[in-house]
Amino acid sequence: MFSFFKKDPLAKLQKQYDQLLLEARDLQRGGDIKGFSKKMAEAEAVAVEIEQLSKSGA
Repeated sequence: MFSFFKKDPLAKLQKQYDQLLLEARDLQRGGDIKGFSKKMAEAEAVAVEIEQLSKSGA
């Protein structure tokens, strides 16, 4: 009945992924390549979650 109150987990993960990419970009521009690598690894992990969730939902 109130399904419109439920949050979309895919949208939440996509927002988190986008935020991680922005943080990684800022780290790279600042010259912190190790920090950039760590953020990109986190973003890749979230991308895998997004892919798994989209495959199971489709």
